Amino acid sequence: MQDAGASPLVVRGMTVSYGQKPVVFSVDMEIKNGSMTAIIGPNGAGKSTLLKAALGIVKPLAGDALVFGQPLRNQRSRIAYVPQRASVDWDFPTRVIDVVLMGLYRELGLLGRVRKGHIQKAMACLDRVGMTDFADRQIGQLSGGQQQRVFLSRALAQEAELYLLDEPFAGVDAATEKAIISVLKGLRDEGKTVVAVHHDLSTVGEYFDRVFLINTNKIAEGPVKETFTSENLDRTYGGRLATGQLDQLNLAAG
Repeated sequence: MQDAGASPLVVRGMTVSYGQKPVVFSVDMEIKNGSMTAIIGPNGAGKSTLLKAALGIVKPLAGDALVFGQPLRNQRSRIAYVPQRASVDWDFPTRVIDVVLMGLYRELGLLGRVRKGHIQKAMACLDRVGMTDFADRQIGQLSGGQQQRVFLSRALAQEAELYLLDEPFAGVDAATEKAIISVLKGLRDEGKTVVAVHHDLSTVGEYFDRVFLINTNKIAEGPVKETFTSENLDRTYGGRLATGQLDQLNLAAG
């Protein structure tokens, strides 16, 4: 059960190392309920690693994560995760509808008996991302944007309270990006919580209400209008963003 007032995700002292050098070092993070948070930072800053460590996908050297005030193992059913598209084996011979049905594993149980109601739920999730016409298509036959929509549809089928997405807009077309952000904002408006590793600084102000900046260490965390600033971006990217870029990005955030 959720502790009264507990945040959907709290990370405490998270440290992860690949070899000798820490990728994430002593990071604290608190995700607010009903928010849309972007995790941003340069390549190699530890964005995806932080998310995976919080989910237990990679083992940290130190630190832990609480989900709605409880250890992760007690709350997995309340989390939906959309991995990077590049990390998925798209040659696996399965249909779109079967991928979405994987999101109903709690209902299907060990025997996996798919009933009419399950199909209807899966189709409703595909409809939400505009993919009903592709239900019987092999997943490997889809474009990158279509594949990403299907994986978001699988996450929707889980009916989670906390949605974690690793670069959901990477390598997708403009129409897919628009469709995905519409769904994510809809989840937020329903009281769900959304966290996404994000790489396009120009859309942070339009897409998200909170931001977490990281470059191995935590740089800053808070509402976009207060935190997505030239100073914090300069600290995050080590001065690699031009002054003109920073000014333009702050206009987008405001």
